[in-house]
Amino acid sequence: MQIFGQQALIAIVLHLLFIALTWWALQGIHFEHLMKKGKVAQTRVLLILLTIAIGSSVSRFFLDYLGYSNSLTYLFK
Repeated sequence: MQIFGQQALIAIVLHLLFIALTWWALQGIHFEHLMKKGKVAQTRVLLILLTIAIGSSVSRFFLDYLGYSNSLTYLFK
């Protein structure tokens, strides 16, 4: 049971880390130029949703990779 708790903690930390990293990376793009004038709220909501989608996908990739690499030990037993 303790392993499930550790995996949950690692998943939470990785999700938050990659969401923050994605937010930082997306700050370099001027989305305001792509959106209609006066639609600041919609632009910010889109940026938040895009950040969550990309950050979660990248985090899920690393979590899957970690799980697969841990499972490789069963191949050689």
